[in-house]
Amino acid sequence: MRRYVLTGCAGFIGARTTETLLAAGNTVVGIDNLNEAYDRNLKERRLQSLLSSEGFRFHTCDISGRGVLDTIREIRDGGPVDGMIHMAAYAGVRRSLKNPWSYYKTNVMGTLNMLESCHKHDIRKFVFTSTSTVYGKNSEVPFSEDADTDRLDSPYATSKKAAEDLCYTYHRLSGIDISVLRFFTGYGPAGRPDMSPFRFVQWLVEGVPLILYGDGSQSRDFTYVDDIVTGIVAALGLTGYETINLGSNRPVQLYDFISLLECVTKKKAELDIRPAHPVDMRITWANISKAKRILGWEPSFSLEEGVENLVDWYLENRSWASKIRTR
Repeated sequence: MRRYVLTGCAGFIGARTTETLLAAGNTVVGIDNLNEAYDRNLKERRLQSLLSSEGFRFHTCDISGRGVLDTIREIRDGGPVDGMIHMAAYAGVRRSLKNPWSYYKTNVMGTLNMLESCHKHDIRKFVFTSTSTVYGKNSEVPFSEDADTDRLDSPYATSKKAAEDLCYTYHRLSGIDISVLRFFTGYGPAGRPDMSPFRFVQWLVEGVPLILYGDGSQSRDFTYVDDIVTGIVAALGLTGYETINLGSNRPVQLYDFISLLECVTKKKAELDIRPAHPVDMRITWANISKAKRILGWEPSFSLEEGVENLVDWYLENRSWASKIRTR
């Protein structure tokens, strides 16, 4: 049995990672501030499913405050911690243009605080969850981990890249084993309502026009949540410093994604087409050869399977999921 700290435990991927670690017999100290970045009801429902687990302890904390882990008894007095999975972040490319201060406060200062706490409390393994947006619009596809990430297009992307740089600094100076995982458009049951998979399913089922920015030819490397979690857990065993893509290596145009949703939901989409947003990437596409080589990881869920699981979950939870704010 191992002990882990997981920040952002009420988030989409954070909650699923916590469930997986607990199911394997580990204990998890979960941290989340349950902010209003998107509909809090979804976060609270995810959290409620975790609170009944014997090995789970939850603390409402804002990671942007210095010394936050010093206040948590399970960390301060509970014995060795085997690793931290740092997932707490302000996410969302477009929204970061309106409030870049919150993004830097949480994503940069929060990461600094967590790294410093690992150093102080002798937590020797740190997994940092980053994003495909650090590749910007100028990287060649498929995106490889050694690509140039110096010319980025949003405060969100630059905040996550700055956090990656902090990770490398703490590895070099403190010897902490650090794995930086760059996610590509995670989706699945109980997903983020500010992302297109959840929104499109809700809007289709409820007969609401789908807001589509751009001409629909832009592509996304959709990655199922359980595949991402498998990669996170595998990365806990790595030593040294590594940056690794976790994606499907199968970019899909949004029009084709909508067509798949129409097929699964048996609903016809009414599109509300709007101009492309200047910070949106035309394509995300992960080169996952490194993940295969050093993690033994590759996705096991097809897009068709993942979408069916998402739609089934939505229909089973429609009584409340239909009320989640997506606009």
